[in-house]
Amino acid sequence: MADFENQLKRIQDKLQQVLKEHAALQKENLRLKEELDKNRTQSFSHQQNIEDLKQQVDVLKITSGDWDPHDKKEFEKRINSYIKEIDRCIALLSE
Repeated sequence: MADFENQLKRIQDKLQQVLKEHAALQKENLRLKEELDKNRTQSFSHQQNIEDLKQQVDVLKITSGDWDPHDKKEFEKRINSYIKEIDRCIALLSE
């Protein structure tokens, strides 16, 4: 009977250990998800900053007259892309 009680006690102890580890892992998982979300937000913000800086560089190139043909074509593509996006938004608003 004592052997059975010892086994039961060991099982209970192991179960408690597993439950503690499970709770700790859930807590860590939540922390990692929050950290990932924060990093994604920062990444998006950094991407926006990069785009803003690229636009500032383009404006500076325009004002200084320092255009090579490749840069000019890229800028025209970007402007055309913006125009298409604006047209699409206007069409959606008109519906």
